[in-house]
Amino acid sequence: MKKVISVLIVVVLATLGAMAQSNSNALGLRLGGGDGFLTEISYQRSLTSSTRFEGDLGFFNSSDKNRVRITGLHQWLWPIQGNLGWYAGLGACVGHQSNNSGSNELILDAVGNVGLEYQLDVPIQISLDIRPSFGLSNFGGSSLGLGIRYTF
Repeated sequence: MKKVISVLIVVVLATLGAMAQSNSNALGLRLGGGDGFLTEISYQRSLTSSTRFEGDLGFFNSSDKNRVRITGLHQWLWPIQGNLGWYAGLGACVGHQSNNSGSNELILDAVGNVGLEYQLDVPIQISLDIRPSFGLSNFGGSSLGLGIRYTF
């Protein structure tokens, strides 16, 4: 477990450092679930005027399992009107899952997402998206998420 968390932290720091040349950021929470409750610390960094990177550190709890995972997504952005836009992305997720039965599993999923976002007149972004994931050994599931981020 300690090794998995250490690897996850190194991956996030290396990814963020590689994108240091961009200057548009958002930091906040993505809340949601599927078969339990998901809380993610979410960070977005613009890559170009129409693409960005999103990295999330997520914690999931349900009655029979707990997960911790890091998700990285490359997203494409399209304006709809004014401050409203939509986005779609692809990426990967790595983490750890423990069940009440005592079993522990490595999570390694391919991830996609599509959603809507609105930039308020204050530096707050609100988003709603769906994020399906596909695991190496089985379907990973999907989560509906509400994002609230401070933009800077």
